[in-house]
Amino acid sequence: MTRALRSARYGAVLTFVLAGLMVGTMTVRIPALTDKLGLSESTVGAVLLVWGLGALVTMQSMRRVMARLGSGTVLRVGGPLTALSLVAVALAPDLPLLMVAVAFFGMAFGMVDVAMNAQGSTVEQAYGRPLMNGMHAGWCVGAITAGAAGSLSIAAGLSFTANVALVGLVSLPLMVAVGRTYLPEAPAAGRSAAAGRRRLPPIVYLLGAIMFFAFMVEGTVADWNGLYLRDELGAPEALAALGYPVFEAGMLIARLTGDRLRVRYGVRGMLTVSGLATAGFFALVLLAPAALVAVGAMFFVGLGVATISPLTLSLAGTATATPGPAIAQAGAMGYAGLLLGPVVIGFLSDATTLRTALGIGVVLGLLIALAGRMLPRREPAVVSTLPVTREREPAAA
Repeated sequence: MTRALRSARYGAVLTFVLAGLMVGTMTVRIPALTDKLGLSESTVGAVLLVWGLGALVTMQSMRRVMARLGSGTVLRVGGPLTALSLVAVALAPDLPLLMVAVAFFGMAFGMVDVAMNAQGSTVEQAYGRPLMNGMHAGWCVGAITAGAAGSLSIAAGLSFTANVALVGLVSLPLMVAVGRTYLPEAPAAGRSAAAGRRRLPPIVYLLGAIMFFAFMVEGTVADWNGLYLRDELGAPEALAALGYPVFEAGMLIARLTGDRLRVRYGVRGMLTVSGLATAGFFALVLLAPAALVAVGAMFFVGLGVATISPLTLSLAGTATATPGPAIAQAGAMGYAGLLLGPVVIGFLSDATTLRTALGIGVVLGLLIALAGRMLPRREPAVVSTLPVTREREPAAA
């Protein structure tokens, strides 16, 4: 059992790494994609919207699928499909076929995103202690690796097609291989159809709202921080490009330590502090007198917001007998925030200024802190079995 649990844990982490690598690779090489097909900025926005909507539609429809099939089965299908669809994106010769490939990629990734979090929750509950933040750190590792590999590919003169197809082809056998490590959700068997249709507990929707706020912050930073640093603070292009990697570095560090902090302070306390930290450091970004100060503050925004989505997904996974449907619902709500945030900032910046529009990040941080205080003081499941699990599982596992 110990070996199986270890394999499942490492398999879940590797799934997060591969997902971050594939999505990050496409994102990093978007400038090369615009050159390849001669796309305008508005067309690129439409491409990304199609990808996001594909993912959102799949995630929203996953409640019954996850309840019936379980996360392992969904990942064994969705993981290879995501890799294959990334290859299709790389090989698309024109805009219409690119849109089809991107929609397929988004839908396949939507399956993986929900299922890997449900699998993470299953592994976490089998261990009896918090592990979700460490798994989400795997996503950061994958995204950072995608950035580094993309930079090396650009330096080596690799085209968009070669770089993206290579990542997809490497990820395909790894996704197939890691499928053998996944744990089944034991309680799901007899009640799968009913579980998918049953109304979820109110706490799942509260957690989904918290994820919505957190993902709006993440989407806002990803899409607008570079433009803010360049246009509002006068940063040179090279410095403006550092904002997002610095933000990701903060997220990685927070997620590597987040599980230990959860054992000590609990989800309710961590979400409150994380929300306040996000609001405070986002305000520092907006009040920064120089671009370098704002870039430094981005690191602390990443520290603040990083643990919110893993914590909410982990708690959602304990809200029902099987984690899949609850995680699918909370994840879909969160992903809507990731899509909506940048759009809202765009409209507000047109009506006011970009600096004023980005003030929504401060408001979102405060809403996270407020919603965190509405969670029950006592947490279910994961932490309560810690002493028993330590007898079964070595601490170093």
